[in-house]
Amino acid sequence: MRALVQRVSESSVTVEGEVVAHIGAGLLVFLGVETEDSPSDVAWLAPKIANLRIFNDDKGVMNRSLQDVQGGLIVVSQFTLHAQTRKGNRPSYIRAARPEQAIPLYEDFVKQMETLLGKEVGKGIFGADMKVSLLNDGPVTIWIDTKRKE
Repeated sequence: MRALVQRVSESSVTVEGEVVAHIGAGLLVFLGVETEDSPSDVAWLAPKIANLRIFNDDKGVMNRSLQDVQGGLIVVSQFTLHAQTRKGNRPSYIRAARPEQAIPLYEDFVKQMETLLGKEVGKGIFGADMKVSLLNDGPVTIWIDTKRKE
């Protein structure tokens, strides 16, 4: 499982002209599920992101988590995070999980984040053509891979 975590001043997801998720300050997480992922990947990743200390404290040091600042969260499924680009110029997505595997893990991740944060999490619509808007704060962008634990 891969997550691209972006600290944002605001973010939204629009599908067919309708805003389906919107937050102010917080995190936008693009989540990619691969064929080898399981609930243990979700169990490792959700608290990692909830407790990631990437928000400034009173001294301007990144020392606070999403939980500490009570920020918003949007999670968007993105299979392209598993693109392989070694051969040619057309990426291969062979490692990305099929919807029947990816959707339950994506939904489990969202539920775990809601439990950890104690509030509703915004999300995109799995498989839809989404327009994601964000104002990256910092910019702070972090890549997390559960297989590499980094």
